This record gives sequence, structure tokens and C-alpha cells, in this order.
Amino acid sequence: MVSTSSDSESLTLYADYVCPFCYLGKRSLEQYRETRDEPLAIDWHPFDLRRGKRGPDGSIDHDVDDGKDDAYFEQAKENVRRLQDEYGVDMAQEIAIEVDSLQAQQASWYVKNTYPDRWADFDAAIYDALWQDGRDIGDVEVLSELAEDAGLPADEIRDAVDDDGLRAELEDRFDAARQQRITGVPTFVFEGHAARGAVPPAQLERLIEGT
Repeated sequence: MVSTSSDSESLTLYADYVCPFCYLGKRSLEQYRETRDEPLAIDWHPFDLRRGKRGPDGSIDHDVDDGKDDAYFEQAKENVRRLQDEYGVDMAQEIAIEVDSLQAQQASWYVKNTYPDRWADFDAAIYDALWQDGRDIGDVEVLSELAEDAGLPADEIRDAVDDDGLRAELEDRFDAARQQRITGVPTFVFEGHAARGAVPPAQLERLIEGT
């Protein structure tokens, strides 16, 4: 669970649900947090990996050249498999290029701001739905079901993903991440220092504890 104590240390995490390395990075973070005596709060900042490929109608145009060719994805899959072994994580798929996380991020942003004590469970449920169960987290019905399982009102989640004002807030957060020179995820930030990628627990320990 995410600590909500104002006295605890806080780690900023930039992440996108469709990034397999974000899922693996969170698992590494969980392993590190288990070694701590003190709580560590997580301040999630959304990041949109699909932004440059999403058309005005919301569809993903896979023909847009983003520099990621077949060789890139094969290397990514290899890296995912290596980290699965390293962190002891089973995954239903190695990449999810057909899935768009925008609605999931909008729902998560709503929960983070409206039900902060339930956000950690909802956040974890979204990741597990995609990476453990292979479900489409871009489907509002999937998000509604995950919300209900986390004790959240499904009707509010449906409304949240259609809320233009909330979408504008989310776009502002995406812009803010770029302005902070966040170019890839996951990125962990603690007291002005950053670690990028699904780094091992020992590296997170060095980032936060300086050891």
C-alpha cells in the first residue's frame, strides 16, 4: 500500500501502464520497500507513451515513425524476459503495443485525487490486468470492473474517462513531465536525483538512502 503519512519520505514515479518496464520497475520498488523500516510514499505522475501516435479520434496510428522498429521491439522483449527472471515476475505478455492507456491513466488520475487512500490498489489492479491477465485496460468496462473490485464506484470511473476537464488536467500533467525533461519511463525521482528504467532494488536503495 502507498503510505499517506505526511512524515514519510516520498518518491516521485513517472510511469505509463502500457510500459512493461514500468510494471517491472514497480515490482522492483515493492521489493525495495519490503526491506525498509520506514514507510515510503509514492507520488505517481502520469506519462503518455502513445501521445505522438494518437490521432484526433483517439486511435493509435502505428504507421507513425517513432524510431521503434522490429529490432527495437525484439530487444525490448529480450530485456523484459531478463528482468522477469531477475525479479521473479511472471507476465502474460512482454509488450502491449496495441493497447492505449489514456483512459486508464485518466481513471487513475481521478482516483488519485478523489479517493487517494484507494489509489494504490486501483493502480496495482490496472497493471495486473494488463501484464498478468492480458486484459485491455483501454476498455472502460474493464476499468469499471477493476474499480468495483477496489471498492470504488464504477459509475464514477465511467464518468471520469469521459470528462473533458479531467482530460485537460491529465494533458497538463503530461506537459509538466516533458518540462521536467522526463523522456522515458519509469523514472524515479528523489530529492532532485533520478533513476530511469526498471532498476534493481539495490539501485533504488542508493537513490533514496545514498548507500
